[in-house]
Amino acid sequence: MSASILRLLTVRVRGVSLFETLAFACLVALMLAVYLFKAGAGQESARINELNRDILAEQRDVRRLQEELSRLEQPARIEQLSDHMLGLKPVTVKQELQVADLHAIARRAAPAVPAPAPAPAHPAAASAAPATSPVTGAH
Repeated sequence: MSASILRLLTVRVRGVSLFETLAFACLVALMLAVYLFKAGAGQESARINELNRDILAEQRDVRRLQEELSRLEQPARIEQLSDHMLGLKPVTVKQELQVADLHAIARRAAPAVPAPAPAPAHPAAASAAPATSPVTGAH
């Protein structure tokens, strides 16, 4: 069988053997595959570069926002805004309390509980009021 394959590969048609034709076809296929892979890699490289630019832009934005946040969270600025906008002042010594004083303050600040409304003496007296008929509106 190997002799018949060898004979088939050595057959010449117009001066070119079948082996040379197959080798040339494989070479062309390899060249085409390499070209396609390189073209795809070039597109991927362009996409990677675009993503890297986007990442750098996002990192710049994050850095800018962190700087703005640190500026906005400065204690002196917050104190100034609370004083100017809300009228809040720092706590004075007179405003500080001990835990034991909380019960006395709670008793002083608790509103008086209103007395419940007196209940009618007889349940029948509450129902003795004239009722209107929902259909006719008459008594």
